Amino acid sequence: MKFLAVCGFGVGSSMVLKMSIEKVLRELGVDAEVENTDLNSARGADCDVIFTSAELQEELKGTCNVPVYPVKKYMDLAEVKDVVNKYLNEK
Repeated sequence: MKFLAVCGFGVGSSMVLKMSIEKVLRELGVDAEVENTDLNSARGADCDVIFTSAELQEELKGTCNVPVYPVKKYMDLAEVKDVVNKYLNEK
């Protein structure tokens, strides 16, 4: 399974989100690869799911073949866990 954390330029906030997702996955015992990238690269990326901001979710919707989930606070592990669980329960 491959998760993608996306921000506008693929460096700052997506790296923070990536690290939060990795912590949550370890806690849940889920084995998955997590990468961070920029908005344009995300459109053609080979992944199972994308996590990003609500604003970028709107831009990615319809341009990707995978589900896109918004996260408001990238460092809030409880929120990230809720969003990751939502994806895992819906897949």
